Amino acid sequence: MADDAETLFRNWLAEHRGTVLRVARAYTATPADCQDLTQEILLQVWRSLPLFQGQARSTTWCYRVALNTALGWRRKERRRQTRQRPLPDAENLAAPEEIAPQSDLVDRLYAAIHRLTGADTALVLLHLDGLSYRQMADVLGITEGHVGVKLTRARRALGELMKEKADAE
Repeated sequence: MADDAETLFRNWLAEHRGTVLRVARAYTATPADCQDLTQEILLQVWRSLPLFQGQARSTTWCYRVALNTALGWRRKERRRQTRQRPLPDAENLAAPEEIAPQSDLVDRLYAAIHRLTGADTALVLLHLDGLSYRQMADVLGITEGHVGVKLTRARRALGELMKEKADAE
């Protein structure tokens, strides 16, 4: 059974690697946090593997694990940040080659997504990944109609956040 679980995990990792990375990036502010959250998501996928019963598609199931892990991580991170003060110049400790270069637009988009509520962040990520309303509804546990309403609101909020960021520059 362990070999079967490991094979399934490796297959899912190959298939859903991009999803995990996008979720982690949307819920974190720094590359180090993104890496930590990515590892936490993968750990949760591995731990939850015995609970997978095949009733949902692997995409839906992986998204649920990734989003639930990210939301929990975000709550813990906010509590931790209120208790700790940041170290001065901590950002300068990372070597420039360790930080993947991104376009300014992508950076602004992720910064705006990061400012959305947890549910809106999840919905925008699912939309950006091209999931149908039915698939988004399955992942989030809401109706397709509710997906449409919430997605319209999330798009509007994201547009305003992107505009604020552009106006500030």
